[in-house]
Amino acid sequence: MKLGPLIRKQEINADFFYRMLKNRLKIPLEDLSQVDASKKLITEREVHRPGLALAGFTDLFTFHRVQILGNTECRFLKSMSLKDQSKAFELLLNYDIPCIIMTDADNNEVNQELVSLCAQKGIPFYSTTYTSSKLIYLVTDFLDDQFSHQQSIHGVLVDVYGIGILITGRSGIGKSEVGLDLVERGHRLVSDDVVLITRKGEEILIGSSNNLVEHFMEIRGVGILDIRSIFGVRSIRYQKRVEIVVELEDWDTNKEYTRLGLDGEYTEILGVKIPLISLAVYAGKNVTVILETIALNHLLKHYGYDSAQVFAEKLQVAIENKSKVKAGKEPDRITPYFEHDFE
Repeated sequence: MKLGPLIRKQEINADFFYRMLKNRLKIPLEDLSQVDASKKLITEREVHRPGLALAGFTDLFTFHRVQILGNTECRFLKSMSLKDQSKAFELLLNYDIPCIIMTDADNNEVNQELVSLCAQKGIPFYSTTYTSSKLIYLVTDFLDDQFSHQQSIHGVLVDVYGIGILITGRSGIGKSEVGLDLVERGHRLVSDDVVLITRKGEEILIGSSNNLVEHFMEIRGVGILDIRSIFGVRSIRYQKRVEIVVELEDWDTNKEYTRLGLDGEYTEILGVKIPLISLAVYAGKNVTVILETIALNHLLKHYGYDSAQVFAEKLQVAIENKSKVKAGKEPDRITPYFEHDFE
């Protein structure tokens, strides 16, 4: 499996953050301070609620995170005198804060003194009608995606019966042809040639295409194909969780291949273990049908049925019955009896 370099974004600026939240996530954000937010950098995926900092305790103040002012912070400030509010604002804004977002703007009154101080110090101040819990969920998910580890892999990612199968192998072995055959049979292409893998959470890998490749596919002898234009929008998807890696390799008569599948192999991508199936190819082998069967078998395992394990148990019963014959005991009938069945 050919892996590209490890990619991890170290920072994003507050202007990009604001535009993505407002335009891509459709979060109703209003820019109240009107400062140049491109100079403020966000370096962590977590957000912070500065309640203790407003109360004067700043020993553990994680000021370098996005600051959320919710109902609790706003009502706490409202309970303070104007003099104490000014002190709290001065203390808070002495730190290099990337941006502040006030939530539940329909119920919380915007403090104009805080907005003015933010404008003077060049700190972006935004407000939204979303509640704190809803905004924190969306912002955290967005920042988690932005700061996730990424790696490119040479292969083809296809959604087969809802299972994300990453097809890898040497150049020219037929990965794209297999992907094209799967698309023709009604499955969905995510990316051909270059698959960008993003680690989400602890054990989730999401595969997607880059902006250049998108859903174009190269078939040797034919050229570049636009899968979306040829097969329609039903034939593509923009991202899919990677659940199985199938590595196509040339048939080697001297190599021992898995026969039962009891001892599963795994590969590791970005520190996450993924089931690996090494599939030897040769002329006449229907790789497409095998990949469909691999996807269906994976679904069976997900629902608690392991074909290899069931067969192993039946094999064990047959061995025990054979032992009974040798011991002079009558075994169970191996072939079931079907009444009046002469076919």
